[in-house]
Amino acid sequence: MSQEKKRVLFVSSEMSPFLETSPLATIARMLPQALQEQENEIRILVPRFGVINERRNRLHEVVRLSGINISIDDNDNPLIIKVASIPNTKMQVYFLDNEDFFHRKAVFNDENGKFFEDNDERTIFFCKGVMETVKKLGWSPDIIHCQGWMTSLIPLYLKTIYKDEPVFRGTKVIYSVYHENIDNSLGADFVRKASMNSIDEICLECFENASVNQVNIGAVMHSDGIVTGSDEAHRSVENHLEGKLVMRHSDVDAEQNYVTFYKQFMP
Repeated sequence: MSQEKKRVLFVSSEMSPFLETSPLATIARMLPQALQEQENEIRILVPRFGVINERRNRLHEVVRLSGINISIDDNDNPLIIKVASIPNTKMQVYFLDNEDFFHRKAVFNDENGKFFEDNDERTIFFCKGVMETVKKLGWSPDIIHCQGWMTSLIPLYLKTIYKDEPVFRGTKVIYSVYHENIDNSLGADFVRKASMNSIDEICLECFENASVNQVNIGAVMHSDGIVTGSDEAHRSVENHLEGKLVMRHSDVDAEQNYVTFYKQFMP
C-alpha cells in the first residue's frame, strides 16, 4: 500500500479469541493486526453471540453507538453495540448485540444440531446493523472485508441502498467465501425480509433459494474482490468469478498476500 494511511473495515461471523469454531476465526484475528502494523487504520465488527463470555472478555456497552433500531419485517429490533480490546494488542472489536437474536448459548444450531429458524433475521439484523454502525461512527472505509456467509448481504447493501451515503462513497468490498454447511437454508422468506426500499429485484435474484451456498454466490456477485477460503468454496462460486479480482485459497495462509491483494483496490 502507499504511504497514506488506509481504512479497512473487517466484518466477520467469528474471531479469535472471543469465538473459535472454524479457521475463519484465526484469519479474522491475525489479518487486522497485520494491516494495523503497517500503519493502516482498522475497525472490526462481529456478532455478540451468547457463547461469548462478556465478563471474561471485558465487553462493555458503547452508549453513544447504541440505540439504533433495525427494521425487519415491520418489526423494530434494538441494536446494542459493545466493545472489547484484544489482549496484548492496540485493537478493539465492536460487537453487535440484540437480546432476541444473540443471547442464546449457541451460534447457528440448537442442541439437536438443527439450523435456527431465525438465522435469516439474525443475518439481516447483523448486516444492516454493520452498515448503520459505520454510518454512526462517521468513519469512511476504503475497503470492507466480509468473511463468512453471515456477512453475505453487506456487498448487496453497499452497492444498492447505501451506495450514495457519504461514508461509503468510493468503498470497495471484498468477500471471503468458505465451505460452511452450504446446504443449510435461510428460508423461503429470506429475500423478502432482506429487501429494502430501492433494491432492484434483479439484484436480489441471486439470493433466491436462500441456501448458504446461494447467499455466498449472491455476495460474490456484488463484491469487487473475492477470497476463496477452501477447495470446496472455490468450486461452488467458480462460475461467478468472471471479472472479479480473486485471491485463491492456496494463497490465504500468508498475511502479506492479503496486503498485496488489498493494494489492487486502493486509489
